[in-house]
Order: sequence, then C-alpha cells, then structure tokens
Amino acid sequence: MTAVNTIIHLLLAITLPPLLLGVINRTKAVFAGRCGAPLLQPYYDIIRLWRKGSVFSPVTSWIFKAAPVITMATTAVAALLMPLGNHPAPLAFNGDMLLFAYLFALSRFFTVAAALDTGSCFEGLGGPREAAYSCLAEPALFFSFIVLARISSSFSLSGMLNDFPLTVWFGSGAALLLMVGALFIILLAENCRIPFDDPNTHLELTMVHEVMVLDHSGAGFAAIMYAAALKLFLLGSLFVHITVPFRSGNFLLDWLAFVAAMLLLAVVIGMVESTMARLKLTRIPQLLIAASILAAFAMLLVLRQPS
Repeated sequence: MTAVNTIIHLLLAITLPPLLLGVINRTKAVFAGRCGAPLLQPYYDIIRLWRKGSVFSPVTSWIFKAAPVITMATTAVAALLMPLGNHPAPLAFNGDMLLFAYLFALSRFFTVAAALDTGSCFEGLGGPREAAYSCLAEPALFFSFIVLARISSSFSLSGMLNDFPLTVWFGSGAALLLMVGALFIILLAENCRIPFDDPNTHLELTMVHEVMVLDHSGAGFAAIMYAAALKLFLLGSLFVHITVPFRSGNFLLDWLAFVAAMLLLAVVIGMVESTMARLKLTRIPQLLIAASILAAFAMLLVLRQPS
C-alpha cells in the first residue's frame, strides 16, 4: 500500500498542478461573463513551449541558463517532502519543514539572479520586489510551522499534517483560525496572485514575478511555468491539510477528497481574484506584516496551552 500511495503522490504532483491554473482562469472567466480559455490550456502552453527552441541574450551568463533547471529541480524535491491525501510524503525526516521552505528560497534566489543577469531595467525592478515580499512572508510561514509542531509534537511535515484530526480544531480553534488566515495570505503572495501581483498583466512597471521571466523562452520558460504551478499546488496542499482535515480510513476516498479540496481551493482563489483589485505596492508590505502578526498570535496561543 505504501508503494501505491507513493505512485499516486508522484502522479498527482506531476499532472495536477497545471489543472489548478486552468480552474482559476476558468473561474475568473465565469465571473467576468466570458467563455474563457479551455480548462487544459496551461497543459497546452507548457507542451508548446517545451517543443520550442530557446533564445539567449549574449549578455547573459550561465546563471540565466541554470535558473529554470534549478527552479524546476528544487520545486520537484519540495514535492517529495509535502504529504498529500493524508498519506506520508515519500521523503520525510525531522526538520524537513526547514528544507521545504528554503528549497523555495533557493529557487527564488536563482530566479532573481537570472533576472538581474539580463541587465534589463524592468527585470531589475521585479527582482528586488520579489526578494522583499519573500522576506516579509517568511516569518508567517515559520510561525505557522511552529504552531503545527506544537500541536502535533512533530518536526516533520508528514507528522504535522497527517496526524491532524478534526478534533484539533475544538481545542485550538482560535490559533488555527489565525494561522489559516496567515497561510492564505502567504499562499497568494508566494504565488504572485492578486492582490499581490497580476499574472496576466503586461505592464512591466507593476509586474513582480512575470517581469523577471520575460527573457526566458522555450523549454526554460516551460520549466518556470510548471515550477510555478507546482509551487501553487504544494502550498495549496499545506493549506488544505489544515482547513479540510478529512479522514475516512479508505485510502482511495482520501485521495479523491484531497483532489476535490484542491480544485475547490483553486475556485476560491479565482473568486478572490475576480472580486479584488491589485493592491498598491506600498500596501503589500502592510498586508504581509499583518500575516506575520496573525501567525505570531497563533503561535503565542498554542505555546500558552499545556503540553
């Protein structure tokens, strides 16, 4: 059964992330009264880009070529650390939550370095914004990990999230509610979604993540797009494990419930993006600091509880 769960884990991590983007885009189209792109359009885009050749500027170095590979590799390793469907992750050990967070940090470092390597003023604007937002979002993520570690008495993501019954909400509901609010803000910020960034915008002066990858093309750009979808999938699964702690005892039903919860989360993200406008750049740090404060209060609440 462990081997079957591992295979399902890998299949979902490979196939499901682009579908979340398709659900988000279709939800936004419905709210706007449009037909919208096909639900599988993200798959078509990634396959089309993968078949194309890449164009490299003569001013770029090996960093620019290595960034898509490192981004894809680090995100894939992070996928092995995150438990899915109420089953342990293929790779789990004490402290893997730190590796999970800093794999994304390593990916972000090379993405920013590649943007600066092009010498473009527009990409130079997006890089510092991405770094600043991640620095403000990181405390909220680690405060949330402390809350989960305290509740589960485990320092592994599998131990934190798999041993997370519904009854935990009855004893630590206030702390978990604060933490869920912080995690949803981090989910939107880390994936550059509205209200932090608009992935569909074409104004370089207001873009954050998208402006940093303007010079990538071909297979490299496909790797970046897929890594971004996989990152949304992994952080979304962290959110789903806490908000929907469903346990049926049937492994197949648990997997189906997980997939349904992820698709529902994509619909919620699409609704948020359809009903909110992008914030001013000066307002974004305030919202990220508010997320850290929420997570910090959640940490204080669980630390005051008796062991």
